Amino acid sequence: MLKHFNMNILCTFLLVVTAACFCTPELKPRPSIIMAFCMAAFLLHHFLMSRPNKVYLVDFACFKPSAACLCSKEALLDRAKRVGFLSDENFKLVTKILDRSGLGPWTYVPEGLLEIPPKLTLDEARKETDTVLFGAVDELLEKTGVEAKDIGILVVNCCLFNPTPSLSDTIVNRYKLRGNILAYNLSGMGCSAGVLAVDFAKQLLQAQPHSYALVLSTENEISSMYWGNNPSMLLVNCLFRMGGSAALLSSHPSDRHRSKYELIHTLRTHVGADDNSYKCVLQEEDEENKVGVSLSKELMNVARDALKVHITSLGPVVLPISEKLKFLVNLIERKVLKTKIESYMPNFKLAFKHFCIHTGGRAVLDRMQKSLELEDWHMEPSRMTLYRFGNTSSSSVWYELAYCEAKGRIKKGDRVWQMAFGSGFKCNTAVWLALNTIEPASIKSPWRDEINNFPVKADTLPVKSNK
Repeated sequence: MLKHFNMNILCTFLLVVTAACFCTPELKPRPSIIMAFCMAAFLLHHFLMSRPNKVYLVDFACFKPSAACLCSKEALLDRAKRVGFLSDENFKLVTKILDRSGLGPWTYVPEGLLEIPPKLTLDEARKETDTVLFGAVDELLEKTGVEAKDIGILVVNCCLFNPTPSLSDTIVNRYKLRGNILAYNLSGMGCSAGVLAVDFAKQLLQAQPHSYALVLSTENEISSMYWGNNPSMLLVNCLFRMGGSAALLSSHPSDRHRSKYELIHTLRTHVGADDNSYKCVLQEEDEENKVGVSLSKELMNVARDALKVHITSLGPVVLPISEKLKFLVNLIERKVLKTKIESYMPNFKLAFKHFCIHTGGRAVLDRMQKSLELEDWHMEPSRMTLYRFGNTSSSSVWYELAYCEAKGRIKKGDRVWQMAFGSGFKCNTAVWLALNTIEPASIKSPWRDEINNFPVKADTLPVKSNK
């Protein structure tokens, strides 16, 4: 609590000076000057104490599975056919979805799913999550040099796998974190939970100055797989892949010089009050009582509407004044003058240099690019992450940021927009300011050994059926 300590010293000093002035006749103090001096000190104290603590991203790590988890699209279809749970019609549907998904020919899945028959036990699900989270945390602690005992806040998010003890308890046990740690486990929050967890950690750090927060994001493939034949539930099997991330946030002012980014804004939008929005991504049982996550046909429209609400709140905070005026004039013409014109989409390229939009699927990325009027260069981190790693759920925005770094794109002063959608329905944002130019050769990254192979044209290798 250095800020509080320094201000207490200042107040004590002022009281001593004031008392000395009154008790020492030679100084001949003027009461008005003394009062003005004390008032100025009080206002300075109030200003400094009311400012929120700045939050920095010291570093982050994305887990890259071993070669044993590497699997081609053809191999996935082969195993699906050999397990035999898909009807002929749905096998053709899955093949078609994979062909148009935006995923590349090779992605990562847990070893348990590659076996025939697949291992679907609780122990196997724990093994998957432990492998991902421990790998990401080990790399992050090595990168930052921070000791586990110095971490005061822990936030773990995983949507569909929530064992007891919780995943956050598992991390506490593995790394022997201190007894007074503020540990939280977020579940059921969907793909936007990674950004949501950053916002949550930020608020905790601002209430706990001079602390470190460890934020972990993942999804569990084994527990989220659907083994039925409801077409609306099969998309999850086709898109989601193994992965996870770890990020270390700090409210230590002294960490600014070694941190990669400063968190300058977060925003959360929840449209779950609307029934269609609430139900568009829903975990439920199918006609054969098999549990899966169904995706409504209204999902794209819900995402579009949520984005409109979201950017209406985000725009005034991040856009330059010229864009704000254009947006305001358009709003007045439509709402006040009742002119039949389309709503104005602000040019967010004037506010952000880099865009890390959640890899919900090729159709989602196509819609976001069109809605935000972005160039292919801006969408490249999202599309290449989807191509190489698939949809890793809440951690996908970190793989995208790692791509920007590996390409040497991040320069000092750049602003990065992380945005993700998730069940509920939610749209969340984190805005980062690059504090330094990131040198690709100096970082350990899931892209480091293959970044020169990207970008590629997605979906150049159509999936061939094994029939």
